[in-house]
Amino acid sequence: MPRIEIRTKIKSKKEIVFDLSRSIDLHKISTEQTNEQAIAGKISGLI
Repeated sequence: MPRIEIRTKIKSKKEIVFDLSRSIDLHKISTEQTNEQAIAGKISGLI
C-alpha cells in the first residue's frame, strides 16, 4: 500500500506550535480568502 509522509520542521517551542494549531483566530486569518466563519460555540481563542 502506498504511503506519503510529510515532515515539517518548525523552529519554535512545541508549546507555541501546539497553541497555534488550536487557535480559532489564526484559522480565521488563514482562511480569509474563503470567507469562512465560526458561527456557533467557541468562535475565538483556543479550542
